[in-house]
Amino acid sequence: MTASAPDSPLRPIPRGQALPGRQRWVRLLPIAFVTYSLAYLDRSNFSVGIAGGMKSDLGLTGGTSALIGASFFLGYFLFQVPGAIYADRRSVKGLIFWSLLAWGVLASVQGLLSSATALVAVRFLLGVVEGAVLPAMVILLSRWFTRSERGQANSVLILGNPVTVLWLTALSGYLIELTSWRGMFVIEGLPAILWAFYFRAKVDDRPEQAAWLDPAERDAVTGTLADEQQDITPVNGYWAAFRSRAVVLLSVQYLLWSLGVYGFVFWLPSIVKAGSGAGIGATGLISAAPYLLAAILMVVNSRMSDRSARRSRHVWPWLVLGALAFYGSYLVGAAHFWPSFVLLLIAGGAMYAPYGPYFAYIPELLPRPVAGPSVALINAFGALGGFLGTYLVGWLDDATGGRSASFLMLAGSLAAASAVMPFVRTGGRTA
Repeated sequence: MTASAPDSPLRPIPRGQALPGRQRWVRLLPIAFVTYSLAYLDRSNFSVGIAGGMKSDLGLTGGTSALIGASFFLGYFLFQVPGAIYADRRSVKGLIFWSLLAWGVLASVQGLLSSATALVAVRFLLGVVEGAVLPAMVILLSRWFTRSERGQANSVLILGNPVTVLWLTALSGYLIELTSWRGMFVIEGLPAILWAFYFRAKVDDRPEQAAWLDPAERDAVTGTLADEQQDITPVNGYWAAFRSRAVVLLSVQYLLWSLGVYGFVFWLPSIVKAGSGAGIGATGLISAAPYLLAAILMVVNSRMSDRSARRSRHVWPWLVLGALAFYGSYLVGAAHFWPSFVLLLIAGGAMYAPYGPYFAYIPELLPRPVAGPSVALINAFGALGGFLGTYLVGWLDDATGGRSASFLMLAGSLAAASAVMPFVRTGGRTA
């Protein structure tokens, strides 16, 4: 009996009609949010540490600081696809549990090191163990939420990024003032270790395994997910999916987008500290402002995306806005910090707004057996963009003695990312 047969207990819910129950939303989305928040905390607090005395204490040049920060993304790149394949074939739950333990330890160890070489190695390993987190969580949510729900579900997951940076930059600055940059790293690595055990106790890989889920809600979501797969053209294995037009274009697009995002995230505290002359605590507070706007825009844009089901149209216009804001900040110049910062605030919000629709879009292009590893491949190219953005902004600033060249680079990368997006097509039309 098929999932869509009239008398099937796994009868799909018609498009536009809400699924019964909210247990999935109440239980899983807060866990997804916190998990990704902790991952983002332990990859991004390095930027606050650099601005808060790490660079001067260890005698690091701008290029060396950039290399240490960027080494994370090389490890992140390497483990994306293998980790996603493991999560898809075996267990998201098991993978995330061990990853949480490992990255919590490595994140704390950063506060105990004084060698640039050792920091590069630890940052690389931190990238390795965090590499599969985002694609694994996207795989998990694609098993629990239907097409009409996925934009909002993914938005809650990825809200862990800007919301974490929002409080991270403020809290981390004051933690450095109270202890030191070393104390900040040690303290902020510990929550991931504790959270690993909570995650393992509360998360199931699939609705069919969840004793806590109401049977009506379980059957409705399982039937609807099975029905959705009938509309997707089959793909013959991972390699065929990786070579498909959509995956190739999205990989290039996400590399360019991530170059802009991570160049901004990693260097914003240093830009603010140099331009405003504020202490590290106030610098963290000021640097948090773009992420508040980002969180609001992500929620609004994801809701609109789920209602329209036209994902691409909720991605590329925001990237155009981000590019224009970076270019405007370049034109205003570093001598006029506050007008320039307002434009950076807009750029930050615009870069983050499309994340929910974007990661809802990818599983809708490909059949379930290859969607997760394809997300991982696209995200791996995003890691390369993160490496380039983190390194090139520091290198350009050292080489030119200012921010102008790096702002132009960030504007160009977002403009190019927006230009690629309309060429991604599914079923013969732009999505």
